[in-house]
Amino acid sequence: MRIISGTYKGRRLQPPGNLPVRPTTDFAKEALFNVLNNLIDYDSTRVLDLFAGTGNISYEFISRGCKSVTSLDNHPRCVSFIHKTALELKMMNLYPLKSNAMTFIGQTYDSWELIFADPPYDLPRLPDIPGLVLEGNILAPGGIFILEHPKKYSFTDIPGFEQHRKYGEVNFSFFRKP
Repeated sequence: MRIISGTYKGRRLQPPGNLPVRPTTDFAKEALFNVLNNLIDYDSTRVLDLFAGTGNISYEFISRGCKSVTSLDNHPRCVSFIHKTALELKMMNLYPLKSNAMTFIGQTYDSWELIFADPPYDLPRLPDIPGLVLEGNILAPGGIFILEHPKKYSFTDIPGFEQHRKYGEVNFSFFRKP
């Protein structure tokens, strides 16, 4: 796993092999951030990374200068790895948090300008995530929500849907909160 651009460009990170994750490929991650380069101003964006896993996406946001990134995962070893990596790289605006994402969405009082979610592809409630994020107060008005998902799902009929991008087996659906 490597950081593609920004302050930490070229940094290679080696997560433990025993984490229950499916990290976003470098190819898909690079394509995602090429799209985001035209949509957001990193310096003024607060990001929530749901189902953060190894923190792969979180590190990229921090490297590109995001105001802050909250990395949420329910697996203690994932959260521990993100915390350890943030300390090693002196990423003082990266906040690892151990929590169940589905519960967190409904209970937090905070909101973010950008939310990225990469849930397990076999998560039974995966199709519910866009509605929960867009209908709640977790995404700031005008904010962007990006869901990584398998190809069997289509979210084009959900209010706020803006675009779908496919990179190999990785699919991203983009939404904007009115």
